Formats: sequence, C-alpha cells, structure tokens
Amino acid sequence: MLVKTYGAALQGIDAIPVTIEALMDKGFGLTVVGLPDTAVKESQERVLSAIKQFGFDNPRRKVVINMSPADVKKEGAAYDLPLALGILAANEKISSAAFGDYVVMGELSLDGSLLPIKGVLPMAIMARNNGFKGMIVPSQNATEAAVVNNLDVYGINNLGEAIKFLNGEVDLTPTVVDTRAEFARAEGFYEFDFSEVKGQENVKRAFEVACAGGHNILLVGPPGSGKSMMAKRLPSILPPFTLREALETTKIHSVAGKLKQGSKLMTQRPFRSPHHTISPVALVGGGTNPMPGEISLAHNGVLFLDEFPEFNRSVLEVMRQPLEDRHISISRAKYSIDYPAGFMLVASMNPCPCGYYNHPHKACTCAPGAVNKYLGKISGPLLDRIDLQVEILPVSFDDMAKAPEGESSKDIRERVVEARRIQTERFKDEKDIHCNAQMSTRLLKKYAQPDKEGFEMLRDAMTRLDMSARAYDRILRVARTIADLDGSNDVKSHHIAEAIGYRNLDRSSWGSFK
Repeated sequence: MLVKTYGAALQGIDAIPVTIEALMDKGFGLTVVGLPDTAVKESQERVLSAIKQFGFDNPRRKVVINMSPADVKKEGAAYDLPLALGILAANEKISSAAFGDYVVMGELSLDGSLLPIKGVLPMAIMARNNGFKGMIVPSQNATEAAVVNNLDVYGINNLGEAIKFLNGEVDLTPTVVDTRAEFARAEGFYEFDFSEVKGQENVKRAFEVACAGGHNILLVGPPGSGKSMMAKRLPSILPPFTLREALETTKIHSVAGKLKQGSKLMTQRPFRSPHHTISPVALVGGGTNPMPGEISLAHNGVLFLDEFPEFNRSVLEVMRQPLEDRHISISRAKYSIDYPAGFMLVASMNPCPCGYYNHPHKACTCAPGAVNKYLGKISGPLLDRIDLQVEILPVSFDDMAKAPEGESSKDIRERVVEARRIQTERFKDEKDIHCNAQMSTRLLKKYAQPDKEGFEMLRDAMTRLDMSARAYDRILRVARTIADLDGSNDVKSHHIAEAIGYRNLDRSSWGSFK
C-alpha cells in the first residue's frame, strides 16, 4: 500500500513542501531515498522504537520511503513523526484519510515522545500558503506556529496522540495566539532605559539621531566612559516592530533555533553582541548545514560590535556588502542562499591601544603613531559606511552626583517614531528605501540640499578640518535626519553644524599627536 504524508524543508528562511511516500514491498528492511542527510537516515531506530512503544509491531515487509522533491536535501530529525505515521499507514495499522489535510513535523524520542524542532514558523507559513488545513507539531512549538492566521495548529506530546487524532478517535483544540494582544502586552517594556544614564547628553543625542535615520554609529572613548552601557539601551528608543518586521525577524530566529520553547512572535527588536573572536561564517552565515549568521539574527535590530578594532580584519570586511545591500548571499558549491541583513551597526572602540588618548585625567602611554595605527585596523571602506563617529569622554564623579535623572527612553522614542513617520511618507514611492541612511546621491540632491548658509558652512568645514570626501554625503544624510527631528522641511545651517560634529574620525588632525 502506498501512503503519502506531508512535511517541509527549509531553504534559507523559507520552507517548501515535502511529500513523504511510504510503500510496502516484498523483502525486508527500511530504505529512505530522496536526498536524506545522516540525521534522516538514522531515524530508522528512533521511528521503529517509538512505534513499538504504542503497541504496534514493526513491518514484516520491506518499507521504501521516498522524500520528494528528490533534489532538495532533507536535513534534521524533524521528519521522524511523518515517517512513523507513513510507515504505520502503509502497513494498514492506522487510517491515512486525514493525511492530506496536515503538514506534520516532529522529532521522536525512543519512547515515542516528541521533541521541539527548528524552523516551525516558516513551515507554518508554507502550510497556509499551500492550502493545508492545519499543522501537527510538538507541543513546545505550537505557539510559534499558531502565529500564522487561518491555519489550525495542533501541539501534541507523543506519537500516540498524533495517531488518535488522525484516526478521529480524539478531538484536539487548536492553539490560538492573538498577535495584537502580544504586541500590546510587550509595548514599552525594556530591560534598560536611558533615564538611568547620568550625563553624556551629547552621546544620547547622537543615539537619537542614529535611530531616527537608521544610521550606523561608532563610539570612540576610554574604558569606563559608558560605551557598552549606552549601546545596550539603544533598542529602547528604536521604533516599535511592525507586524511584517516581527514576522520576518521571528522566521530568522526560528530557523536558527534561537527562539525559546513556547515563544510566539518576537515583539522587541533584536540586540546581538558577538565576541570579537567570532569567525566570518558565524557573522554572515553559512556552514555545512547553512544557518543565519549574527548579521541576519540582528535583522531589523542592532548589531553591537564592542572592541571594534579587535575583530579580525577579514570578519569586518565581510560586512561591507550587507551594510549596503541589507541582505547577504551565501554561495557554496552545493547551495546558494539569501538571508536578510537589514541591521543597524553600533560599534565601540578605545581611542588607542592603552585606551587613554584624549582622556581628561589619565596620560596616554602609547608610542608615537600608535593611535593612527590602531584606527587603521578599520578599513576606510568600512568606516565610510558609518555615518556617525562620536567621541565619548568619562563623566566625573561630581558631574554624576549632581546630574538629575535623564530623559526617559519613552520620550526619546516618541521623537524617533515621528521622524521615521516623516521618512516613510517621503520615500513611499522609492523601492527598498525606508530611512535617510539609505538615500542615494540622487535622493540627497532631491531631499537633503542645505540652504546657502548651510552649504557655505559645509564647504568651510570640509576645507578647514580637512575632512575626507566620503564625509560629504554622510553629513548630508545625518543633517536630513536632524531636520526631520526638528520638524523642518529644509536642511538649515544649524542642522549641518550638528551633523559635522558627528564626524570626529574624519578630521585629519585626530590622533596625529600620537
């Protein structure tokens, strides 16, 4: 007897349907074809053991399993459940009448209980788009799959429950998730708040500008000046997730297996902070079994790189293309995958190897030329993609003691959201342009040309401070964002002046004394 069950295979952050055919034939043994990986081939012992636990005898004839499409590699242990159901139905131990209505996925233990799997959310989206009535998954993954509307999701604990449900012996209640309620519940809750930061008003303002325009930012300052502390508070002033952004980001984390058990839709923007010993593959993604890297896990959120110059040069250089294109293409001999990578880069570094160049109280002990050599670890093309370069100095004890409580993240976020609303309206007819940081030269000429006084100020700054040519467009982008925060249609001279102040490392005199 030939029986078909239905599962899914992951390709990037999306899923495609997989038809699993089980056929009883003359002979003995279990054969699986259709490009299964080692984990799928090893499923034989798990599946046959699980079947025994619920009172069914192992097939006494040869079982042939075909996983279609045969040219797509099937990876992982998530095919255990559909394989077990297919074998039982092909052996005429259970009914296969309801198999065509459901996508079934789950990893089996030897005792027949189900273990959670990766990538359930894109599988659920695929099931709905392909007209399936519902999806049967391990109970730990049910809330994740139930985020998808118009799809009945049933979470089960073991093989026996799946058999009884598909045989019509029991009725299960579909898992329901109210995504709007989840968003409302999480709105405004952040672990860190800018009100806890004493002083550093200029750096807070730089963060506000960066978030308002989607600009990348680099903080340069000595140890203890608050670089990491402030970076951790950055997500609290970013605009809230839209449903589309939340769904896209949750899919990435689902495929990577980064969602906690029982998780639903992600409601807060991700904040990823990899250690400086990270490899290029771990940062951009790929590997033998391709997985999203840190830049994709930070999609629609923040990628924070502390101790920026300590990262391997090859690691930093692989970010150049995704910083521009907002996606990363991983091409290998056996596969080619696209992952989204629309992240906001926040980096921090000491000004020199000893950390105390320009410190108000401690002397720098570095050798001559050490500052420029240290900064030289970051290539010009990469530095070119960072709009704001801000020098940060430590706050003295007296200033901290006297400083009142800072402005809350909520108040700052309201201004950021309004600035983003202005940009959304401005770029509504532009493809793949969502914020000022993504403006091309054509759009800069259209939307970010300063008034006469501002143009003269920019020309004077470029000449007097000996700024690099790459600073020109960056200053205009940032000035456009500052004007949006100011509610101004035009870029004026004081907007240009503030934007110039955020280009510390472009000045040829910076670090020249060491």
